[in-house]
Amino acid sequence: MKQRFITFIAFLSALFIISCKSSDDFTISGTLKNPGDLKMVYLLEADSTQIIIVDSTTLSEKNKFQFKHKAPYANLFKLRIGNNIFDFIAKNGDDIEFSTDMSDISHAYNVSGSETSEKIKEFNKISNYYGEKNSILSDEYSTKAQALGHESDSLLSIYMPQFQKNITDYSNAVLKFIADNKKSLAAFYAATSLDQYKYEQQLVAYADDIKDDFKDNPGVQIFIRQMEAIKPVSVGHKAPEFTAAGIDGKPIKLSDYKGKYVMLDFWASWCAPCRQENPNVVKQYNKYKSKGFNILGISLDTDKKDWEKAIAADKLTWTHVSDLKRFEGPTELLYKVEAIPSNFIINPQGVIVAKNVTGADLEEFLNKIFNKPE
Repeated sequence: MKQRFITFIAFLSALFIISCKSSDDFTISGTLKNPGDLKMVYLLEADSTQIIIVDSTTLSEKNKFQFKHKAPYANLFKLRIGNNIFDFIAKNGDDIEFSTDMSDISHAYNVSGSETSEKIKEFNKISNYYGEKNSILSDEYSTKAQALGHESDSLLSIYMPQFQKNITDYSNAVLKFIADNKKSLAAFYAATSLDQYKYEQQLVAYADDIKDDFKDNPGVQIFIRQMEAIKPVSVGHKAPEFTAAGIDGKPIKLSDYKGKYVMLDFWASWCAPCRQENPNVVKQYNKYKSKGFNILGISLDTDKKDWEKAIAADKLTWTHVSDLKRFEGPTELLYKVEAIPSNFIINPQGVIVAKNVTGADLEEFLNKIFNKPE
């Protein structure tokens, strides 16, 4: 009878501990091996626009630390220990255990009590792998440039394609991670690392997939609203009609190009990247205009003389229009143009088939369109 009573008391004690677990905050308890002279640990939280320090503590004599913090919705947090950052995801009610060996140059860490944090670790492995590859390339380039005593176009021609390939490989790996983990908050944080211009179509589709998820996370909801806003002018959608004034003041409409391939090229005389891209656009236009490629230049200038001078200087021989209102022009607002250069390639059926393609990517796209095998 006595043994049964003891067992019953033990059960009540366990139940009491569980019931006393706070649902008003989360706890993360950590242990460091080989911390050296490190004394402070910082807790950082991501909001919709930035990452901020929300708490700090000192290591105990046994190299342990603990934070209690409120997180009414699952969110990304980081531990900053020395120069190292460790990611985890938490929400109120979570009881998370963290450990790492500060002498480990790979910065590996263990986290339990948060399944999504394991997914964040998976994403970080992808990010660190390609980040290290680019760091090695950068060091190699710098060493060789220093040996020459100056920047070298020939060196850039060797290393830039390797950098670009690494970025493409990284982006493809991230897209696969997102596809495999759509219902995990880790996929959202992975998605925010992608180039929004280049991968807009995939990000719009991803936003559609998660529109009914993470409704209490402000960062996710801002992202979904942003993607919904640009969806009407994303790849695969009908290009919205507009009318703008040409250089002579006469109205020019998008529908004037009905049944033709046309690229809407948003640029300005004051935009250095635009002016740098213009020779490539001229080259592609001259190469493919006889095959049905058209360009409608849309300037964000405010001074007509500057606009006309840049057209002449860069030999832009296609049709041009402008609202002369920078980013506040009705055409720019309609097409959600927030940075330039920006372009939209529209097929003969009036559908946007490519967006923000420049440099070699523009040449490759046009070659596929106009040099299709018979």
